[in-house]
Amino acid sequence: MVRTIYRAESRYNPRMLRRTFLRWSAALGVGVGGGAADVPAAIRTLKPMTDGIAPITDDERKGRIEKARRLMADNRLDAIVLEGGSSMFYFTGVRWGLSERPFVAVIPAKGELAWICPGFEEARARELVKSPAADVRTWQEDDSPYKLIAQALKDRGLASRRVGVEERLRFFIFNGVRKESPGVDFDSADPVTAGCRMIKSPTEIALMQRANDMTIAAYRAGLAMLRADMTQGDLRDNILAAFRAVGGDGGSVSASFGQYSAFPHGSITPQKLREGDVVQIDGGCNVDGYQSDITRTTVFGRPTQRQVDVWNLEKRAQAAAFAAAKPGAPCEAVDAAARKVITDAGFGPGYKVPGLPHRTGHGIGLDGHEWTNFVKGNTTPLQPGMCFSDEPMIAIYGEFGIRLEDCLHITESGPKFFTEPSPAIDKPFA
Repeated sequence: MVRTIYRAESRYNPRMLRRTFLRWSAALGVGVGGGAADVPAAIRTLKPMTDGIAPITDDERKGRIEKARRLMADNRLDAIVLEGGSSMFYFTGVRWGLSERPFVAVIPAKGELAWICPGFEEARARELVKSPAADVRTWQEDDSPYKLIAQALKDRGLASRRVGVEERLRFFIFNGVRKESPGVDFDSADPVTAGCRMIKSPTEIALMQRANDMTIAAYRAGLAMLRADMTQGDLRDNILAAFRAVGGDGGSVSASFGQYSAFPHGSITPQKLREGDVVQIDGGCNVDGYQSDITRTTVFGRPTQRQVDVWNLEKRAQAAAFAAAKPGAPCEAVDAAARKVITDAGFGPGYKVPGLPHRTGHGIGLDGHEWTNFVKGNTTPLQPGMCFSDEPMIAIYGEFGIRLEDCLHITESGPKFFTEPSPAIDKPFA
């Protein structure tokens, strides 16, 4: 409840944000900036980083819908169907959680949008849609929402046309609509949703930049509090507290020590930090929905030569991927560049470990992982506005793992990192 109030009252007002955060954290006995004495100094000194945040405007969302309509025409689609999630938020600004009750938006190539929602949610839906004249159709608990969706398509002359289905539309909804729309030719909406969302606007880039800046600040605080015998949960909780202090929404992070740093997404095995352990943290937060994803790997204490050598190899692989991420290059070339550095050093080949067990990077935006990927076989050409993680990894099970991850965006002149890569194993921050 505290988090909900914090977000609702102070999302884009820095002064209100800090007052709200201090009020509620004081109520919990976990204040910052002069709060409870047991809060580490590294967190107490953090301040909200929310000044100047510019959320996506209604005009930009309207432009997105118009681009979607152009892509519908290019791909011979007459409408797309979305349910609550990142694509609905992207196009309309409406946030809606998933449940067994369908809440669906139909975006036609021509004409007004249709909204289908549970009857008892109509008032909230109209509040979020922000248009008194919107076509909001409601169904009661003993009605079929699928008939309403089918009727919305029919009313727009689409009863025998091609309709795109978003990839995350759950099967039970798709199946219900398909049964009620026997004349509709359903196909993937990916050319429209991915076609829009892969290319970020300057406003989106700025939101992602802020999320990355917040993540680095939280990571700095977290790694400053390393101590012998702390658990991976202790480190995670410290970083989560730092996310809250800087105003990062939805912060999440995993932490791994020693041999468990070789697990790409961490291990459930309880761990305590020991001198000489590799320390790896991986996670991020979001600003107005836009995500960050950063990994830092260092050593608690003095690193061994083996750790230094593998860390330096990983850094060269990350740099090779960055250098290959040029406008017009196929996505797979980025993966190939990083993988070559690692395999030339005797690791791998392919996804074999010890070596790089996963793709070199993924798309990022409103989802932490979205279209498209730095992976073998992906010939999608890089274009300005695309955003990716750059995260080759060297996993050596039973010993340790090294991953360096920074996100980048493609510009007309080449790739640009959102965050400066780590300069050395004992210097995780530039």
